[in-house]
Amino acid sequence: MDTTTLMTVHEVSKLAGISIRALHHYDKIGLLPPAQVTEAGYRLYDHKSLERLQCIMLFKELQFSLKEIKDIIDRPTFDRNLALDQQITLLQLKKEHLENLIDLACGIKMIGVKKLDFTVFDTKKIDEYARQAKETWGQTPAYHEFEQKAAGRSPEEEKQLGITLMSILAAFGKMQDSSPTAPAVQAQVKKLQTFITEHYYTCTNEILSGLGKMYAGGGSMTENINNAGGDGTAEFAAKAIQAYCETLPI
Repeated sequence: MDTTTLMTVHEVSKLAGISIRALHHYDKIGLLPPAQVTEAGYRLYDHKSLERLQCIMLFKELQFSLKEIKDIIDRPTFDRNLALDQQITLLQLKKEHLENLIDLACGIKMIGVKKLDFTVFDTKKIDEYARQAKETWGQTPAYHEFEQKAAGRSPEEEKQLGITLMSILAAFGKMQDSSPTAPAVQAQVKKLQTFITEHYYTCTNEILSGLGKMYAGGGSMTENINNAGGDGTAEFAAKAIQAYCETLPI
């Protein structure tokens, strides 16, 4: 679409697969005002309007309320590229899920049911990524603490912290011959928790437990950890974190 082209509410409705009534409501609550309103009262939307609508639809997929969505995308710190990256990953996961279901159905049609396999119906991977993405934008105390600590850091300092964090996680890769409950492995978990608390937000055992599940939940984070520490690093780190949290009060 030409960035100078204006679209009517009917055209946007057809393009985005969203009802005209919903678009009218979004305008009424200030979530998606049109770029222009004609003298006859017709709403017209431009390229920026559609970009905003795309973000709205992503956050609806993550089950945010309309009020929460408005608060998020109106923030001065809102990162549209991050939102788009999350949308792409979420759609890719759903595409993979649908392709697996199609393959199963085609197989049953061709040769019948040879094995009772229900794993293709499992949406845990999608649900876990959606939870991770939602937490990125959540208004939790930990998120506010993260924002406060990040405010005084330069991009280079942020980059170095990220490198150090990944090196701590990568170290679990060299420990995979040990038990997740081994003292050295548990000490590495403690090191991870302390680092996050000092530089990002207070990492309680409850939060740490959630991070462990996220590390092994699939997607880019799991891949990055495994690329840094070797195959199985993310999964082993998750097991070590689980063992750590089970032995200490949350």
